Amino acid sequence: MARKQAPKYSDDAWELGDLGASREHTKKATKELATQVDDVLGLQMISIRLDKSLIDSFKLLADFHGVGYQPLMRDALKRFAEAEMKAIVSGVVESQKKKTAEKQEPPPSGQQQKAA
Repeated sequence: MARKQAPKYSDDAWELGDLGASREHTKKATKELATQVDDVLGLQMISIRLDKSLIDSFKLLADFHGVGYQPLMRDALKRFAEAEMKAIVSGVVESQKKKTAEKQEPPPSGQQQKAA
C-alpha cells in the first residue's frame, strides 16, 4: 500500500515528512544554541560505557516504539530513578511511623513507674 501524499504546504505534509525532512531544509545548530536548548530542557551531556548488547536492545525497543534510542534510555533512567526515590522515601516514612507508634505505646503492665 502506497503512503498517502499530503497537500504540498499543509500541516499533514510536515507530519508525514513530506516537508522539512530533507538535508536541504536543515542546518546544524550553533554550539551556543545547542547549549541554550540543553539549558532550557535541563539536559546535560554525559559519557558512559554500556554493554553493546544493552545498547542493541534499546535500539530494537526504540525502533519498535518509533522513537530514538537515546531518548528512550533517558526515559528509562528517569523512570528508574523516580521509582527508587519513591521506594526510599516510602521506607523512611514507614520507619518514622513505626518509631512514633512505639513511643506512644504504654509500657507493658508491671513496668510502669509509680508517681511520687
